[in-house]
Amino acid sequence: MDQNRTDLAARLDDVVVGLRQLTSTRADLSLTAAATLATLQRCGPARLTELASTEGVSQPSMTALIARLAGQGLVDRAADPRDGRAVVLSLTDAGADLLTRRRTERAARLAGPLADLDDADVERIEAALPALSRLAGVLQH
Repeated sequence: MDQNRTDLAARLDDVVVGLRQLTSTRADLSLTAAATLATLQRCGPARLTELASTEGVSQPSMTALIARLAGQGLVDRAADPRDGRAVVLSLTDAGADLLTRRRTERAARLAGPLADLDDADVERIEAALPALSRLAGVLQH
């Protein structure tokens, strides 16, 4: 990879981390819990081992997290129809509602500052979104 792209990657990472820190609240959910719920929403029901791998945490850590999320009514557990010994986890309506509320709150935190930028900056940000979406898609796979 050439140096310009490496530098761009580092700068993009700084912006992504900064925006995440400035728009997130952890009052009701940790970042790992929110990411786990978002994975269930995006990918559908999954086994605990799959979620642990996807989120980059140990199986015992994911087990504890899922216990908390299930206790809060955000995740449902059901027997895997293909293997009765395994459990499949899915997002509940309450979990989906929480994710929607968090997205709305993050968007609201960005809307005010976007209104303070000049039109040219807003247009540049808007023009970059398709490429950023494609980058996110590449990263998902």
